[in-house]
Amino acid sequence: MLSKEDNEFISRVGPGTPMGNLMRQYWIPAMLSSELPGPDCDPVRVMLLGEKLIGFRDSLGRVGLIQNHCPHRGASLFFGRNSECGLRCVYHGWQFDVEGRCIDMPNEPHESDFKNKVKAVAYPCVERGGLVWTYMGPRETPPPLPDIEVNMLPEGEYVIIPSYVESNWLQAVEGEIDTSHTGFLHFGAIQPEDVQEGTFLHYTVKDRAPRYSVVDTDYGAMYGAYRPAKPGYVYWRIAHFNFPFYTQPPEGVLGHSVIMNAWVPMDDTHTMSFVMLRKDKMESGRPSRLPIQGNSEKYPDLQVPMLPRTTDWFGRFRPAVNAENDYLIDRELQRQPDSYSGIRYLASQDRAMQESMGGIYDRTQERLASSDVMVIRVRRRLLAAARALAEQQIVPPGVDHPEVYRNRSGGVLLPEGADWIEDTKELRKAFVEHPEVAAQLPQP
Repeated sequence: MLSKEDNEFISRVGPGTPMGNLMRQYWIPAMLSSELPGPDCDPVRVMLLGEKLIGFRDSLGRVGLIQNHCPHRGASLFFGRNSECGLRCVYHGWQFDVEGRCIDMPNEPHESDFKNKVKAVAYPCVERGGLVWTYMGPRETPPPLPDIEVNMLPEGEYVIIPSYVESNWLQAVEGEIDTSHTGFLHFGAIQPEDVQEGTFLHYTVKDRAPRYSVVDTDYGAMYGAYRPAKPGYVYWRIAHFNFPFYTQPPEGVLGHSVIMNAWVPMDDTHTMSFVMLRKDKMESGRPSRLPIQGNSEKYPDLQVPMLPRTTDWFGRFRPAVNAENDYLIDRELQRQPDSYSGIRYLASQDRAMQESMGGIYDRTQERLASSDVMVIRVRRRLLAAARALAEQQIVPPGVDHPEVYRNRSGGVLLPEGADWIEDTKELRKAFVEHPEVAAQLPQP
């Protein structure tokens, strides 16, 4: 468990907080490029690290992320006119460009130079891989973007699945790096006889209590969760936490799976999830399960229905299966052998657990077990990095070294006694083709 002080320290991300300052050292995924579909399109409200911002695309196609309140009298720039290479406040006509400069002040005399003295808070933005990235940190020249493989693929070779999460960002991250819940929350109704022998899923439900090996890395932390497989082999699920809020889950086959999940804090109690996947891993916009992974008729549904989008601060990418309807839990179904949780959708199962903890869970009340070793390690890494930045101005991991993000995650069978770190080193490399893995997978 964490002390009350450490829990506050690690959870809060607003301006001036230690963890918020740490996150502002990095480029941050702010929104989908498609949310701003063309020049002079409608502005979008964006809540990011506790700041209310307005996203817009100007007449030249450039993206801006500017403070919500007009510097003049505080009216919201969301209502502004987006035209002529700037966002114009409709209250008095002041217009601001993507860099926050006031480029027109029509209610002032023509000879006035006051517009040259007024600047709105605006954060630099770049677009890559379908995302708008922004830098909210102190550097005049931002650091490089991280070398996230899936975000660097050509257009058409990736898909991004956004989703709003009504909980603190760390609860979402910890749900992702906790691999033992998979055998219960998601697959609790699946028995070994329901799944083909020799598949990853068969090994998972045959032994629902994996052992763990966890190591620090130059990008964060890595775990290997292992359990017995076929005679002479061990099934390993290898996954990563990447600073400051990225996870690479062990879904898929190591060497083939290309995935990164970003758990971006909107504020202290709301999170935007961006799941990025290589498209050749997809089926109807969701991860497909390869034969080696295994499947079952009792496998949870993947395509969560979404609510219509609204323009409020928390109106983007809201699942229709949510706390207001108890995640559509079916108690009668829960009593049957075909369901464990009674919640139909896999992602909704995760959301129900994470959101039911409350906005920020009081971690002084938890009792951690050996299965929480990765959770403990990641907390320690985050606390240490935020303190080192606050007390010694030590740059956090990965900020100036984009290459450390070049990793892959997934499942793999290794011989008993193998060195899981050394023997998977090549398979964990991003931007590398692995023909020995491809030969085991179905061919198109």
